[in-house]
Amino acid sequence: MRILVDYRPALRQRTGVGEYAHHLASALARRPDQTQVTLFSSSWKDRLPEGTVANAATLDARVPVSILNFTWHRLGWPPVENLGAEADVVWSLHPLLIPSRHAVQAVTVHDLYFLDHPEATEREVRRDYPALAALHARRAALVVVNSQYTAGLAETRLGVSSERMAICYPGAPAWRVREEPLAPGPILHIGTIEPRKNVDALIRGYLTLVSAVPDAPPLVFAGRMALDEAALRQRIGEAALDPNRVRFVGYVSEEERLRLFREASMLVIASADEGFGLPALEAMTIGLPVIAANRGSLPEVLGTAGILVDADDRSRLAEAMQRLLVDPALRRQQAAKGVSRASDFNWDASADRLHSAFAAALVRRGVRG
Repeated sequence: MRILVDYRPALRQRTGVGEYAHHLASALARRPDQTQVTLFSSSWKDRLPEGTVANAATLDARVPVSILNFTWHRLGWPPVENLGAEADVVWSLHPLLIPSRHAVQAVTVHDLYFLDHPEATEREVRRDYPALAALHARRAALVVVNSQYTAGLAETRLGVSSERMAICYPGAPAWRVREEPLAPGPILHIGTIEPRKNVDALIRGYLTLVSAVPDAPPLVFAGRMALDEAALRQRIGEAALDPNRVRFVGYVSEEERLRLFREASMLVIASADEGFGLPALEAMTIGLPVIAANRGSLPEVLGTAGILVDADDRSRLAEAMQRLLVDPALRRQQAAKGVSRASDFNWDASADRLHSAFAAALVRRGVRG
């Protein structure tokens, strides 16, 4: 089976979608069968190096991604074969199709936040996804989703039958369980700083915590800033966002992210919606306690291994953070539960499910993969 993977989300700074693309492509490429993986990229200035994923070929088109996406999304042209691709399956890591003359076309739905809050998304997403996602998902031979929660949304909101869906969870990273720091470290948030992450609620909950625990450790946000920081400071109050208390460190490498996880006292996710919530899985893997909003996919991912709260209730959020800070036994208990829960998520197992779903889609088309 020849699989073309849209690797563009992983080309530069790998956020959650980029991690998903990279690790599933890697797992597909190391399968012992005759699977052939090609990574597709499109950019005018950023090149995709050979060897980015072991055992995978690369197809690096020198075409501006914004232009290609516009013609792909709005015109259904050019077919990927015109760019040099030869594949049995063409897999888009977003909910919109990659045009192809012959290949089975698969799309990916990570979440549907863009349907209800298009104003909170980036320009290209706002322009194309709300108008086209349902049409493209129904035309796709396969819709890949990252959780049972997202599968339910794809079925009810996009009209995709369960027979054409494959639930492929992210996998846990190959990280060693940490040694607990001697004293509680920073309270950590990992992920792009965007409206969906409900940053305002997290900061307000933290400020409530500080009023009760003045020596609480700082709140650290690691991730690309996609919010207007000046507007955020105005909403919360400039004085409240003391840089010694609330720190924005920007996008961090995997090495730096791992260091932050090792030093933190907890990870807190206040998101208004999550299709999966990869930082929660990363934190559980390393033995870092997690507090998360009780919505979206987060209850599904965490199970009983995290503390779930109404993140918009600042007093409840502050109370949960305070409990972890003052109770070492609770921290250790939550860490152990997280490590156990993280072992349920595996990239190779998800790649096996994905490969089987591709094969079934080929059979439905009357093609032998």
